[in-house]
Amino acid sequence: MSTPDEEFLGELEVEVDAELTTIEASRPDEFGPPEGWLADPAEVEYEEASLRSLRGAIESLEGKADEQSR
Repeated sequence: MSTPDEEFLGELEVEVDAELTTIEASRPDEFGPPEGWLADPAEVEYEEASLRSLRGAIESLEGKADEQSR
């Protein structure tokens, strides 16, 4: 039986994965002139790094939860 914290982490992980998938799918092969950008590439990289960091934290917490349940 899962705890509310485990359920929250699972849902958060799904959302983070979805955001990362969206970022990866929307990354252009080439950047044209800045006037045509929908988003600043530096901001997109920052957001992706933040999401990957959050994903690592979630995985770490899930690992600790697994160890405590043993």
